[in-house]
Amino acid sequence: MPDRSSVDNVLWLIRLIPGCTFFLEGWQKFVYPDTLGVGRFVHLGIPHAAFWAPVTGVTEIVCGLLLIVGLFTRLSTLPLLIIMAVAFVYTKWPLLIHHGFLPMFHEYRTDFAMTLSLIFLWITGGGRLSLDYCWRRRT
Repeated sequence: MPDRSSVDNVLWLIRLIPGCTFFLEGWQKFVYPDTLGVGRFVHLGIPHAAFWAPVTGVTEIVCGLLLIVGLFTRLSTLPLLIIMAVAFVYTKWPLLIHHGFLPMFHEYRTDFAMTLSLIFLWITGGGRLSLDYCWRRRT
């Protein structure tokens, strides 16, 4: 059976992976608005792209940072899971319909891993190496 510190280190890594990924993806929506921000949302046919692209970017930045430090870990996974679901509908569902499961899953593999890591964090929380844990111990 692994010791507690090993489990805490793994939880920290599982927080760090989606946290850094979402932070950087959100940041890029502002740095490259034509290809990853509003322009991409317009290209995908997302309604009100000029509104939703920056809202999505800010949400990814804020929730990504919250995951990195482990603050409001469970709560911060929920908006990110919604973003992942919308992204699936607009980017992967058409692949599934037109090309089948295997080509879709090839494109979805990273999103699938991110989604599972968010679900895992929603279930477990941030662990001992998180601000959530420090805050709970003080109250």
